[in-house]
Amino acid sequence: MDRSYLLEITAYIGVFVVLFLAFFLLTVKTKHRLTNWLLAFFLFSNAVDACKFLMRGFPVNFINLEAFRWSIVYLAPALFYLYVLSICFSNFRLKPKHLLHAIPFVAFNLYLMWEIYLEDRVMKLNFINTMNQAPTMQFFYFLFEFLFQVYFIASFLVIKKSRTVYLENYTTPNVSVLNALYKITVLYYALHFIVLLRWLITFIFGLGEIRQWIVILDGFAFLFCTCWYLFVALNKPYFFRGVDAQLKPIIDVVPRQKSALEINNEKNKQIESLKEFMVVKEPYLDSSLTIQDLAKQLKMPIKDLSALINLYINKHFFDFINEYRIEKAKEILKDPLQKELTILEILYQVGFNSKSSFNTSFKKHTGKTPTDFRNSPN
Repeated sequence: MDRSYLLEITAYIGVFVVLFLAFFLLTVKTKHRLTNWLLAFFLFSNAVDACKFLMRGFPVNFINLEAFRWSIVYLAPALFYLYVLSICFSNFRLKPKHLLHAIPFVAFNLYLMWEIYLEDRVMKLNFINTMNQAPTMQFFYFLFEFLFQVYFIASFLVIKKSRTVYLENYTTPNVSVLNALYKITVLYYALHFIVLLRWLITFIFGLGEIRQWIVILDGFAFLFCTCWYLFVALNKPYFFRGVDAQLKPIIDVVPRQKSALEINNEKNKQIESLKEFMVVKEPYLDSSLTIQDLAKQLKMPIKDLSALINLYINKHFFDFINEYRIEKAKEILKDPLQKELTILEILYQVGFNSKSSFNTSFKKHTGKTPTDFRNSPN
């Protein structure tokens, strides 16, 4: 089979899947409408860019349209970054200041208007034949690469921060979804690395055999990334609920040197009082328990409670609460009067809302699955 034909088939499938998923995200009824729309426009920008794989030559009859397609790439990294923010922070909203992200896209189109859009066909073709040597065009190439790196580094940092805040303040086991977002970010970064490789090969070897294979690899990588995202979306349709954007990691709230201090008598009393409250009142049975909820029950400032658990007890709030849930589950599993209860009933009873998360946490704390623990003689 001809390589260009194989690339076209791959691109057609990839573009169709991307557009289908984007259309679904734009039309589906959900409370996460902003997140879906940002993802849809990001996917659409990728589909427009992927149209390059469907061309065997330069579209001479559609020069303006092709030139506008070049500019779409200046929106993609910004859309992905905003999408990450909308997932990681539940109270994220688009504001007028976010229009600043569109400045490179607008600037590049103004440049194209001067050099291509408003020129006759001869001038358009002359510019296209020499544009790789034009200083302004080289500047925009550099600008795109710079923006891409900045946006994706920012995306990684946002994911890292939200995961830290999540573990320090929430207990609902949705970390796996956040991890999926991290993998998707890495995957799209890897896809861009292939694009960089193609540019490098073109610069060193020109339009030769090696570059053609890199282009084919790029096309297959685009299809793989698209299918992977569709797979994640189908398996995790509820995606991460997001943390409060006003919350900060405890290390940013409490002075760093405080964590190195020895636990004094006052802290010991607070820790013992907290542990007694957990045993007697069993607040962990609430599957939606947050550190704000627990602080309110204890009548303690949230910052003090967070420092007590994360710094002095040296555990994330997520792990601290789940340990009590696992201990409660162990009691029920070994209670002969409750042997009729199923594993699913038990996990809901102790505060979990996902079987996979319960099994993972249970094995982490006991080294056994809930079923094995129940059937063990000891």
